[in-house]
Amino acid sequence: CAPLPRRRCAGSSSLAARTTMPPSAASGPGQTRKASDRAQEKGVRESNIVAAKSVADAVRTSLGPRGMDKMISSAGGDVVITNDGATILKQMEVAHPTAKMLVDLSKSQDVEAGDGTTTVTVIAGALLNQAEILLKKGIHPTVISESFLLAAKKSEEILQAMSIPVDLGDREQLIKAAATSLNSKVISNNSSLLAPLAVDALLSVIDPATATNVDLRDIATVKKLGGTIDDTELVNGLVFTQKVSHAAGGPTKVTGAKIGLIQFCLSAPKTDIEQNVTVSDYTQMDRILKEERKYILDMCKKVQKSGCNVLLIQKSILRDAVNDLSLHFLAKMKILVVKDIERDDVEFICKTCGCLPIANIDTFHPEKLGRAELVHEVSTGDGKIVRVTGVPNEGKTVTILCKASNNLVLDESERSLHDALCVLRCLVKKRFLTPGGGAPEMRLSYELSKWADSLLGMHSYCVRAFAEAMEVVPYTLAENAGLDAIHVVTELRNKHAEGEKAAGINVRKGKVTNILEENVLVPLLVHTSAVSLATECVRLILKIDDIVITR
Repeated sequence: CAPLPRRRCAGSSSLAARTTMPPSAASGPGQTRKASDRAQEKGVRESNIVAAKSVADAVRTSLGPRGMDKMISSAGGDVVITNDGATILKQMEVAHPTAKMLVDLSKSQDVEAGDGTTTVTVIAGALLNQAEILLKKGIHPTVISESFLLAAKKSEEILQAMSIPVDLGDREQLIKAAATSLNSKVISNNSSLLAPLAVDALLSVIDPATATNVDLRDIATVKKLGGTIDDTELVNGLVFTQKVSHAAGGPTKVTGAKIGLIQFCLSAPKTDIEQNVTVSDYTQMDRILKEERKYILDMCKKVQKSGCNVLLIQKSILRDAVNDLSLHFLAKMKILVVKDIERDDVEFICKTCGCLPIANIDTFHPEKLGRAELVHEVSTGDGKIVRVTGVPNEGKTVTILCKASNNLVLDESERSLHDALCVLRCLVKKRFLTPGGGAPEMRLSYELSKWADSLLGMHSYCVRAFAEAMEVVPYTLAENAGLDAIHVVTELRNKHAEGEKAAGINVRKGKVTNILEENVLVPLLVHTSAVSLATECVRLILKIDDIVITR
């Protein structure tokens, strides 16, 4: 037994000798630098992953129909209540550059698909969590990045295989897809009214047989305080929240309207620079007033001569676009005036009425006027609106008039309608529907796990980690609905292993059911873009090994 402790002593003394040796003696200075570089790389990567995961965790609780809402209060005292991922992240003040990448990711999903902005952020957070575990096992970031790309491409094939083709002429199918999008919003109780409204709006501006995309600028959403969400309606024409000018008793209703849209001012001219003109003589003052009156009267006569009986005046920031004198003359000529038209609305008005914007009084010709059967002022709960109906270009544009009892609900209803329209646009771009309720993500997890067994080396580990990350969506859906997440996800996994592709989490009944029978349908483009964009963002974060701050 004596030699044994001697050997141990020898071993420990040699170990001590090795550890106390200066670095220069043990290895060259280059190797020491490499070790410190690797440590720095590791630190930067960990910091990036933690920052991005914290953003994903912030919006995770708002996923799904039973998700929580966020109240966002700005420094100016404005309050926004929403559970739309893109809106939450846009309002958040994020300082870390990598965390900002997740905000941009959500914005990209909003542009590409319009829905699934929370889902894409949650998936990115789950992928980063799995990447962190793989990095701790010593797998190189490049290998993880390549494997995730392979898995994302395979995911698109799996999603395509489980999707159902949709016909744009089938209004009921479209309403189901729009209702699924609205069911996770604050105004989910009104989805039965708003979903058909969004579908009718979209179908009225496209030809279902030939359309490949939709310009959502052709569908204007006008907000008006007063009434309830149930009063929201579709208008084939224009709606202005600006009131008719009532100066000098002008008309408030015109039939057979000829509409002129002017971009110049119906008021006395001013000097180009800030100047004062001092007039001391009364006769000269009278002359100035007479000239001003004559100048305005001449302009109003030219407007009348063209046959115009409805005048829309663009808002001016330099001087008054219209003054009391010009309003008085126009009222005498029985011309209905709507002022303060926003510059952003000019294109939509021109497309709807068929008018052309007029920049100078000398070019005010009859051929530049638009047409409408009726222009009239209507009283609403809170003030008045101007409706323009019977327009010649019906079918090119449409207006949705949103109403609600307060501004918070009004803003949220506008955002929800935009999401529903974006979901329908996805179906026009890619005419396939997939089941919702976490079914596609669980299908991806199951199929990718099977596919990982056929791969070799590190790629197999990484693809299996990608598959595990996909389970975060059904897990979060169950968690947010107050269900036993582990029990529900295990049951869902078993159903998919048995070949039930449409099995998903039914949050209303609190169990796993065939989600297609519950009419929970999501466009294929929402899922494919969520997976590809999240993977792209995660790969970008993994490739970063240093942060350089410049002045």
